[in-house]
Amino acid sequence: MHMADFLISPEVGGTMWAATLAVSCYSVKKVQSNFDENEELNEKKIPLMGVMGAFVFASQMINFTIPGTGSSGHLSGGMILAALLGPYAGFITLSCILAIQALFFADGGLLSLGSNIFNMGFYTCFIAYPFIYKKIIKNKITKKKILIASILSVVIGLQLGSFSVVIQTFISGKTELPFQTFVLFMQPIHLAIGIIEGLITSAAISFIWSARPEILQPIKENTFKEKISYKKLITVLLSLSIVTGGFISYFASSNPDGLEWSIEKTEKTDVSNSNDENGKSVIHNFLANMQEKIAFLPDYGFENNSEETNLSKVNVGTSVSGIVGSLLTLSLVVLIGKAAKFYKNKYNIKEN
Repeated sequence: MHMADFLISPEVGGTMWAATLAVSCYSVKKVQSNFDENEELNEKKIPLMGVMGAFVFASQMINFTIPGTGSSGHLSGGMILAALLGPYAGFITLSCILAIQALFFADGGLLSLGSNIFNMGFYTCFIAYPFIYKKIIKNKITKKKILIASILSVVIGLQLGSFSVVIQTFISGKTELPFQTFVLFMQPIHLAIGIIEGLITSAAISFIWSARPEILQPIKENTFKEKISYKKLITVLLSLSIVTGGFISYFASSNPDGLEWSIEKTEKTDVSNSNDENGKSVIHNFLANMQEKIAFLPDYGFENNSEETNLSKVNVGTSVSGIVGSLLTLSLVVLIGKAAKFYKNKYNIKEN
C-alpha cells in the first residue's frame, strides 16, 4: 500500500507530512517519558525495536498471492510492532522502515511518504491496537485471543488505511481514479490481504509470547519461567530477518499489490503507465530527481537490470536489498531509541 507521488498533490502530501511529523514527535516524547515506567520502552526493548524493524522491513519485500484476483499483498507490520513495542515505539519503528524504503529503495514516493506512514502506521498503532486488539486481549492473553485480536485489528487498520488512500487521491484531484470505483476495488482486496496478514501477525505475536511473555504483559519475576534467553530471542529474530530478506524474498509474488491492482482495475490500464508527466508539479519533479539520486537500490535491485520490469526483478539485487535494508532499519531504529534514552536522561524528561 505504498503510494507513489503521482497519486497525490503537493497540498495533500504536505498536509500528511505535517500530520505524520506531529504524531512522530508526540510518539518520541511518550517513548522518552516511559523509559523508567517499563510500560512502553525500556533498555531491553531498544534492541527489540531494531530487530522487529528489520523483520518487518524484510517481510514487506515478500508479496503473497491473493487467490483468484491476480493481485498480491504484503505485511504492513503496524500491528505486530504495536503489540510488541507499544503504539508509540511501534509507530516510530514503522516510520523508520518506510523512510528507508522510500529513500534508498524508491519504494513509495518522498512526497507521499507522510501519507504512507500515516496510512499504514496511525490507524493500526493508535486506533486498531488500543480499541480492538487491547480490548480483546485485556488482562488474560491466550493464543485464541491473539488470533482473533490480530485478524480483526489488522483488517480494520488496513480498511481505514486503504480508504484514506482513496480519500487522498480524490482530494488531490485524480479524476482518472473515480472515487466510487476506486473504493469498490480497494476495500475488498485489502480485506483479503488483511485476513492473511492477520494470520501472520498472530503467528509472530504468539511465538514471542510463548518465548518471552513479559514482553506482552507484566509478569511477576517469581512466576516467570524463562523459555528462551532475551539475547537468543534477539538473535533468532535478526537471523529470521536476514533469511527472509536475503533468501525468501526470491519467492515473492510478481503480481501487483493491492493498491497497484486497484489502480489498474479502476483506470483500465497498466499501472506502469500511470506515472506520466500529466499533472506533475515542480515539487513532484524535484522530489523525484532527489529520490533518483539517493536510492542506490531502486525497486530492490541493481540498476543494470533495467531491461527487466520492476515486478519481475528477482535476482541477487533482491537479496542484497533485503539484507542491506534490514540492517539499515535495525541501525536507524536502535540509534533513535538510544538517542531518545540519552536525551531523556540528560534533560530528565518526565511525562506531563
